[in-house]
Amino acid sequence: MQLYNKLSAKEREAMLEEAGEDRLTISFYQYAKIGNPELFRNHLFVAWDEQEVLGRIYVAHEGINAQLSVPAKRFDEFKAFLDGIYFLKDIRLNIAIEQDMKSFLKLKVKVRDKILADGLDDKTFDVTKKGEHVNAIKFNELISNPDTVLVDMRNHYETEIGHFQGAITPDVDTFRESLPIIEDDLKDFKEEKNLVMYCTGGIRCEKASAYYKHRGFKNVYQLEGGIIEYARQVKEQNLENKFIGKNFVFDHRRAEKITDEVIAKCHQCGAACDTHVNCANEACHLLFIQCPSCAEKMNDCCSDKCKEIHALPYEEQKALRRGKHNSNKIFKKGRSEVLKFKA
Repeated sequence: MQLYNKLSAKEREAMLEEAGEDRLTISFYQYAKIGNPELFRNHLFVAWDEQEVLGRIYVAHEGINAQLSVPAKRFDEFKAFLDGIYFLKDIRLNIAIEQDMKSFLKLKVKVRDKILADGLDDKTFDVTKKGEHVNAIKFNELISNPDTVLVDMRNHYETEIGHFQGAITPDVDTFRESLPIIEDDLKDFKEEKNLVMYCTGGIRCEKASAYYKHRGFKNVYQLEGGIIEYARQVKEQNLENKFIGKNFVFDHRRAEKITDEVIAKCHQCGAACDTHVNCANEACHLLFIQCPSCAEKMNDCCSDKCKEIHALPYEEQKALRRGKHNSNKIFKKGRSEVLKFKA
């Protein structure tokens, strides 16, 4: 039984280009009690590998968190498979605003301790007592109310390229960092203000809303389906769009354009730009914002040092990387000291 990828990302990319078939980028999550995550993981991999589904999926005792690329012609088959799993029947699927056949190039289904790294001890509060889910219409009404505090539950590199007007955007690297910061900042408004939260697809708010209710916040709301679903409803119902810029996404597209405003700047020259890239030096791979002019000048790299390494023959680059780890740079995500105009 095959329970792993046989093709490399480059081989898969070539196959997708040759096929030229439409694919749908989809995300969903569900908190549920899964007795044997490893067995469930294998069940998903076998089924989705056969259906030509690609993506990154986390499974844990507490549920599932999935970002996927599904062949458009097999969507009904994919949906029927989900409906055959009792806790995923009729699950809301967040379908991307902008599609790309190469949003994912491998199928990775991983067992984790949690489907979201939140740093919380779930035994200390009732995770089912969550905030009220609101659609785009109700969300717009709430954030127009002067008694509402709107909070972005995403990280700094996400909010930098797009966010809702008037939102508090904590300057954090991880979701777990934001929880105590937000609580401390809003401790004087626990009973008198509406706490309205949003994130990319809703999963971060799902846990955060229950946590904040446990911590004494009385009026807690969350944008159902996150920015992805909000953008869809705004377009379908011709509503006022209160989001500006791009929505950062965790696949090869890196972002979806929600509006035409460019609210970020190139981290190297300061020009208006909201395009995230990874440094071309594989020993660095730093995520940062780079404009086309700097990309050409720097050969797609974040620094002169990386540019020099990237210009070396590939075998020399491999030799320099041998035995070294680049995690520290990867997780700086735009905060590297080499970036003059970082946020």
